[in-house]
Amino acid sequence: MSTDPKTLAQELTGAYAHKAIVAAPSSRDGGIDLDTAYAVEAEIARAKRAAGQQTVGWKVGYANKAVWRALKLDTLVWAHVYDDTVRYADWNDATLSIAAMMAPKIEPEIVFKLASVPASNDAAAVLAATEWYALGFEIIDCVFPEWKFQPVDFVAARGLHAALVIGEPVYVEPEDIAQLATDMAAFTVRLLKNNEMVEEGAAKNALKSPALCVGELGEALKRRGGETLQAGDIISTGTLTTSLPISAGDTWIASLSGIPPSSLTLRVT
Repeated sequence: MSTDPKTLAQELTGAYAHKAIVAAPSSRDGGIDLDTAYAVEAEIARAKRAAGQQTVGWKVGYANKAVWRALKLDTLVWAHVYDDTVRYADWNDATLSIAAMMAPKIEPEIVFKLASVPASNDAAAVLAATEWYALGFEIIDCVFPEWKFQPVDFVAARGLHAALVIGEPVYVEPEDIAQLATDMAAFTVRLLKNNEMVEEGAAKNALKSPALCVGELGEALKRRGGETLQAGDIISTGTLTTSLPISAGDTWIASLSGIPPSSLTLRVT
């Protein structure tokens, strides 16, 4: 099995297209390193752009710093988000088909849209550069056996990104930034499946604040070289709970406490 970035990009893209299980790159002879994984992800982005799709921003993974040491990470990881995978809710209510997916899971996240490039990586600077934020659902899907993978596999497989459902935007006003920077580090979320509460999460699970996730992403992109944050980018800042399996017929609700908006509903078909 080849670990050439272009070949591996084609293999993983084909696996998603045909709903086929493939060995995780980290499990193959010699494995792959993070540089190669990002090269694979970049090849996938190039191929998608060549096919007419547009990259519209980023998603992050491993935004809980508590796991970095065990996984030998020194920062979060990331992958592109595409125009054909983003869905906007209508009044915080959305429907999404998972027919093309293999074994999707749901993650409640805070999504940012940048108005400009943050001047620094602190929460206030990020919020000053933010046009709006929203509650979202990142839908991930995995072509690796039993959902077992390492960070390098996550990156190479485009961050497992399958869809991003974005709720109604909350526009950031300059006079609100100081308080919002505080609130963005203290909110909680409740996740309900078919009107039963299944998990609770909090801002602390996303680098202690989703705004800090954006700042960390910006710095990490600059350190790696290549693309950087741009005005207009949509950024999904990491899951606030564990990732949970979803099935057609489910109705999922994420409910926020501490920051608006109040909730987002997703009906799965």
